[in-house]
Amino acid sequence: MESNAAMATAQNVLFLGGIVLLVGSVIGYVAQKLKVPDIVLFLLAGIVLGPQLTGVVNVDAQSALNQLILIFGASYILFEGGVESHLHVMKNVWITLALLATVGVLISALVVAPAAQFVFGIPFLVALLLGSTIAPTDPATLMPVFKQVTIKQRVAQTVVSESAFNDATGSIITVTILGLVAGSGGVSLGGSLVHLLEETGIGVGTGIILGYLALFLIAHEKMAFLREYMPLVSLMAVIGAYLGAENMQASGFMAAFVAGIMLGNRRLFGFTLEEGEQAALEHFVSTVSLIMRMFIFILLGSQVKFALLAEHWIGALIVVFVFMFIARPINVFFCTVIDRGARWTFKEQLFMCWVRETGVIPAALAGILLGTGAPHAKLIASVVFVAVLVTIVLQATTTKLWAAKLGLLEDDPKA
Repeated sequence: MESNAAMATAQNVLFLGGIVLLVGSVIGYVAQKLKVPDIVLFLLAGIVLGPQLTGVVNVDAQSALNQLILIFGASYILFEGGVESHLHVMKNVWITLALLATVGVLISALVVAPAAQFVFGIPFLVALLLGSTIAPTDPATLMPVFKQVTIKQRVAQTVVSESAFNDATGSIITVTILGLVAGSGGVSLGGSLVHLLEETGIGVGTGIILGYLALFLIAHEKMAFLREYMPLVSLMAVIGAYLGAENMQASGFMAAFVAGIMLGNRRLFGFTLEEGEQAALEHFVSTVSLIMRMFIFILLGSQVKFALLAEHWIGALIVVFVFMFIARPINVFFCTVIDRGARWTFKEQLFMCWVRETGVIPAALAGILLGTGAPHAKLIASVVFVAVLVTIVLQATTTKLWAAKLGLLEDDPKA
């Protein structure tokens, strides 16, 4: 009996993989023809395939399979983002990046909280918990968009890097406020700040170590005995960076991103690859990232619960629009004005105000709140689902149009 059950589970997983790859491939082709970000169509396809409609795809959000796909998928997409980031660009905007990834998350939560309190009639701390849950931006969403919409490097890399680093801030703020809401003892803002600094340091340090080790194995002049296995080393680097950081209570996503930065900026550390080897590695990384994109967003769409959305959708829309059109602009202008050295233009600031999709990280935080039975967890989850749907469908599809309008496309002579 157990053997039959295991066989049935294996067949279901294979069926899921086949469906996602088939549908994802077709949708990817359609997205190219329509010239829209593929993640939008992946998400919509997931809704159609999910148990709320056809029931073809039915993976519980709390299942080990779903968590595995989310963790590895988001980590590898972030790794690819790191590979395509340039330190010489990031060093000129590091103040803005640091502010957006820390203070910016808190600003977003504080601006959203009064609106949520007014709309839903909930206590302020619960409203603040809601705000902190949706505050982090989503690297799994932003990376695919910027692969299809080529804009000025410093703008794209600032937004992508923010999404890699602010998940730690969002998680810590959310857990801290959850402790206050639940009346847990021993919760302090000072302790949370120290925890954030520790988590950031460990995450960055782990990424540097694993990234350097990967470079040593594939690109060292004399010791690169795994050069022929570069794709496998990239997989090991992502898994090692994530697990290494998480086991030390730090951000695994941040570590995966930093490991990617190490590989992408290898010349700065004295490592080189031949042109053919580099092309092969980049092709593998982009292919795995595409597959993970298909799985993440089709599954995310399939887990949208219509009943939960219907219960609070009007209030959720109001809160999300406050988040998009008030909280984010305040956040961006505050963080960029302080960084005078970066000399951000008004058009660049406007672009960053608009492009900040919600996705995997807030969805995961909402799942944690549901799992722990947090006060008003279902309400918070419904707002998160609305934020995911609205920001991905509305913002991701208009990124290129907005960038062109502002003259920020790389091939635009005004850029």
